Parts: sequence; structure tokens; C-alpha cells
Amino acid sequence: MKRFFPFFFLPLPLFGQDKQPDFSKMEVGKLYENLCASCHGAKFEGGLGGSLTDGIWKHGGSDAQLTKAIEEGFPQLGMVPYKGTLSDEQIRSLVVFMREKEAEMKSKGMTFPKPKAGEVTKTDHLNYTLEVVTEGLKIPWAIAFLPDGSRLVTERGGDLRMISKEGSLDSQKIAGLPAVSAFGQGGLMEVALHPEYSKNGWVYLGFSDPHPEDLEKKEKRVLTAVVRGRINDHQWVDNEVIWKGPQKDYSRSGAHFGTRFVFKDGYLFFPVGERGENMNAQKLSNSFGKTFRLHDDGRVPDNNPTFEGKEALAGIWTMGHRNPQGFALHPETGEIWSTEHGPRGGDELNLIQPGNNYGWPVTTYGMNYNGTPITDLTEKEGITNPVTYWVPSIAVCGLDFYSGKPFAKWQNDLLVGSLRAKEIQRLRIRDGKVTEQETILKDYGRIRDVATGPDGLIYALMNDPDQLIRLVPAN
Repeated sequence: MKRFFPFFFLPLPLFGQDKQPDFSKMEVGKLYENLCASCHGAKFEGGLGGSLTDGIWKHGGSDAQLTKAIEEGFPQLGMVPYKGTLSDEQIRSLVVFMREKEAEMKSKGMTFPKPKAGEVTKTDHLNYTLEVVTEGLKIPWAIAFLPDGSRLVTERGGDLRMISKEGSLDSQKIAGLPAVSAFGQGGLMEVALHPEYSKNGWVYLGFSDPHPEDLEKKEKRVLTAVVRGRINDHQWVDNEVIWKGPQKDYSRSGAHFGTRFVFKDGYLFFPVGERGENMNAQKLSNSFGKTFRLHDDGRVPDNNPTFEGKEALAGIWTMGHRNPQGFALHPETGEIWSTEHGPRGGDELNLIQPGNNYGWPVTTYGMNYNGTPITDLTEKEGITNPVTYWVPSIAVCGLDFYSGKPFAKWQNDLLVGSLRAKEIQRLRIRDGKVTEQETILKDYGRIRDVATGPDGLIYALMNDPDQLIRLVPAN
């Protein structure tokens, strides 16, 4: 049991009326330093009040219970209430801050599978070895598997590369691609084959498109774009523009492009990030922070959602997204699932359903990178909550449901790549809920994309080191 009481914020009167700091613009670390550290310890280790990182909460440890405790205090135990002194948003940021520190402390006492090439790595249900398939890539972003066993890989700088079945990187790049602006987080991103590629040869690309007036300028205006074309003797041909946002959406922001593809029932689904312009995710007149559904030739379906009679940009399927970086189709249910970057805290796993609003930035489980609050709301009527979320953020990226025979014990489990945490997580989902969560790979490198290959092996594109690796079952 907690040694004293759940947490003990320094009573405000001890500052003195003339010396009391101005809390209104204070970032969360400073709030903790001024209000909490003297009782809970500069390193959260506890003192007059208990530790905030040991997971033991005498009066309840849910976000709602922690929020209530900060708001109302425990005057009988010496902790004053802070509602009225701190804003609702600041109180929420303190809860996020405590969750960050709690998770960091927990991870220090945990061991994770840290594979080395050629050695057996053990996980809960099975073991594997890691093989390096290809080296020499430059910031690879996405992978697609061709029928002959070779692979297409995008490099963010603007190149589309071919990797042979044996793993050798073709020195000849695909020529004749559309102009790509490798700007900020943008560049040549997604690549995917049409479901009937063997018949029609269509390859789809998602990239940051430069404004035609800026091609010779250092300062760029860019826009997410989707095209399709065919590859003939290392040449991109038959280019067709499938989608671009409206001309007014060209932006100088280099952040949050989104861009992953799912094909289903003759439709193409894809997300677009909010480009760092938060509230645009809530405006239906722009392309930012939305997912789209089009016919696979770019036509807009006539049965897409309507949004309470509001005029919406053609093709919008859902809204309220920040920066979706993973997008995958469940092989049995046909559901579309998405992972998206939160700010500081609040990476999300979402089940994508037509017409829904996923909340950004009205609701979030995170706060600004500098420790200042965004909102105190984690849920609101009319907004769809994430199925699960990560605090601290792991920088979720490539996403795939496993479907194959070699890793049969992971059948239909969701594989989640992570850039910041340098890991692959395996999530088991039953009836729309995460019932099992395991880190199966840790600290080999930043995971940009993860995918099940036609051979049933698990492939991952790495940044730092820039490699294509695969996981192979081991006894």
C-alpha cells in the first residue's frame, strides 16, 4: 500500500502572496517542479508524498481519478485543490506528464526482445531469427511485393528502387517519376500494387507534390498527391493523377503528410495528415486531417458519407486525424485500421468507420511537445475514441495484419511499427478490443514499414540502419 497518500502537491500559501509564480503559461515540467517536486521528489521517487511512478494509487489510478485528485485535492491530508488555480488543460497536462514518467520507470524494469542477426529471439508465442535482406537504402519508406518475388521500395528522397528476390538492390532506379518534393517529413512515401496488378500492371504512389511555381525555389509549397502508373523496363509510364487536394491546400509546412493505401471492393482508401495546422482537421473544406475513399481510378463515389449537411470536400471518408502513419485491412473482417501520431503522448490506434470524427485537436491523450497543454478533453460526444493509445508516444508507423503460415500463432495479429521507440509491437484484437500486446522486436532501428511477404515472412523497412530485414521462424 502507498506509504502515505497518493500524491501531495505543495500547498500554494507556502509561496507567499507576493512571491507566488505565474502558472498560467508554465510548461508542465515547471508546474511539477513548483507544485509537486518538494513532496513527490525531483525524480518522482516520493517523500512526504508517495512516488508517482510505482503504479500504486491509494485513491485510484485512472486518468479521471488522477484529474479529480488534482482538482479537488485532499485537504485533510495537506494537499490543496488546484481547480481554479490551474486550468483544466494544465491539469490534463500534469496527468499526461505523470503517465510519461510512470511508463518510463516501468520500462526500466522490463526486458524486451533485442534481436541480433543470426541469433534466436524469443517471444511469448514463438521464436524467430532476424535476417538482413538488403542494405544500402536511403531513408526507405514503403514496400510492395511483386509477383516474381522482387520488391519495390520507395526512398523518401524521391527514388523508387527495385530489390530482387534474392535481396540485391538494383543499381538502376525507376526513371520518369512525377516531380517529388523531399521537404521536411515529406517526399516519396507510399507504394502499393493494384489488387489485380498481374492483369493491369498498375502501381500507386503517394508523395509530396511541389507547387509548379516553386520548382526552382528553395522555399516550397507542397501537397499530398496520389498517382498511378506502370513500370516498363525501369521506366515509369502511363502516369495518371488519382488525387490531389485543392490548389489552396498547397502548404509551406513540412509536417504530417500521412499517406498509406488500402484497396477494398474496388475502392482506394488513404489518409492525409493535417500538415501541422491543427484545427484544419475539423474543417471539411480542406484535405487536411482526413481519410478519403475513391474508386481506384480516382472517381469520387456517389455514396460517400455526408457530414450533417455541411459542404465537404469530395471524397472525404473520415475527419479529425493528426498524422496517420499506418493503414491496414483486416484479412477476415474487412475492417480498416489506422495508427496515427499524437503530439507528446497520445499516439492512437483507430478503427476507421465512415463519417466519423476522430477528434484531433478537440480531444487528445497528449500535450504539446514543449509541455504546454492542448486540451483537457480526451472524449466528447460525437467524437470516436481510439481503440487504444500510447503514452509516451512511440511514433507509430507502418502497420499490417499478419496473414501467413510460418507465424501461424500470430495469425491476424496486428503488427505495429515504431520510429521513436524502435520496436515492433504485436496486438491481438478481438471484438474490436486489444486483448494482448507484446513488443516482439526492440532497439534494432527505427521501423518505418512492416509487412507480411508473399512467403509469409515478416518484413520491415528500417531507418538507421537503412535496411530491409525479415523475421524467420526458429525452433
